[in-house]
Amino acid sequence: MSESALRARAETLGQALPPLLAEADHLAAGIMLGEHGRRRAGLGDEFWQFRPAHAGDPSRLIDWRRSAKSDAHFVGEKEWQAAQAVTLWVDGARSMAFAGAKDRASKADRARLLALALAVLLLRGGERVGLAGGDLPPRSGRAQVMRIAARLTEEAQGDYGVPQAMGLVSHGRAVFLSDFFGDPAAVEAALARAADMGVRGALVQVLDPAEEEFPFDGRTIFESMGGTLSHETLRAGDLRARYLARLEERKARLQDLARRVGWLYLCHHTGEPPLSALLWLYRALEGGR
Repeated sequence: MSESALRARAETLGQALPPLLAEADHLAAGIMLGEHGRRRAGLGDEFWQFRPAHAGDPSRLIDWRRSAKSDAHFVGEKEWQAAQAVTLWVDGARSMAFAGAKDRASKADRARLLALALAVLLLRGGERVGLAGGDLPPRSGRAQVMRIAARLTEEAQGDYGVPQAMGLVSHGRAVFLSDFFGDPAAVEAALARAADMGVRGALVQVLDPAEEEFPFDGRTIFESMGGTLSHETLRAGDLRARYLARLEERKARLQDLARRVGWLYLCHHTGEPPLSALLWLYRALEGGR
């Protein structure tokens, strides 16, 4: 790459970075973290919360002082403060650049925003966050947000994304964000690798509303975002039923793949507010929705 091209690319990335960070910070602020962040019940030393006693709980765990205030028995749980490693894969392929309307975010912009806002939340909660691929492993601290943001604003590569299992941390968590329009076998391979490592996580399929509605009719030329594929038809409307059936098959396969390895699946549309998807993701990494 020539010096002038490198400078132009650096200037482009520099312009994109501050708005992305600002938007991610603003989105993350929409989710109020409790005092304990993402701390969970476990084998720590500090008190976390009371919960109703369950059948099988040893009597030594019952807090009799708290139980005396009601008709039920309560157990005092301790905090587990061990930081969790979370690895994010954000599809950077050209297919993600699609936006069905000028006033709507592209799939890539929405995926990057969700990933960075999630990273902000997790890092504030004391977790370690990184990107798949192996060259940006999970770390803690605000500086990691800057590293992730810089990487997410890099130029798109290839027509369709291939999920990366490299860089996943054994028994950690992971999130894959993509339109998943590439080879589903690649998704299956990445999830199998994750399962072998004891990694749990979530698939987030990011789609534009136009991709769900197929609002095309008459003469239409369909081209891939990279320009490598092209198809012209005089009766686009005749393709709608077959296209929608194929899309539903793809979504069902992703759901099945996720379910088989204990992952969660979400289909998020760029026409929807991002906050609900971010909240879903945050809860999914805690083991709930």
